[in-house]
Amino acid sequence: MGKGNKQVNERDKDRLCLVFIPALVTLLYKGESTLGEPLTESQVLAIRDGASCVALPYDMARAGEESRGYPDIVAEDVWNEWQRVRQELFPDAETR
Repeated sequence: MGKGNKQVNERDKDRLCLVFIPALVTLLYKGESTLGEPLTESQVLAIRDGASCVALPYDMARAGEESRGYPDIVAEDVWNEWQRVRQELFPDAETR
């Protein structure tokens, strides 16, 4: 899910999306908060690879994201997405 147009077309309705439960951004936030320092790329990848997810139809995944109130990060680009998001979550933190 992550980013994108909120308008759903017919092709998207049949598409399946991987939805992390809990949201991947939440798992990474918890990991970095617990560690007390920025996660390395290998740590971010390990968290993603060990996380639970389900495949849901696009419209169900979009509805879940909207009810949660924030988008998750794109798992296929987890490192770059996390670097972008963590600047908002940890504004005074260093970067790796």
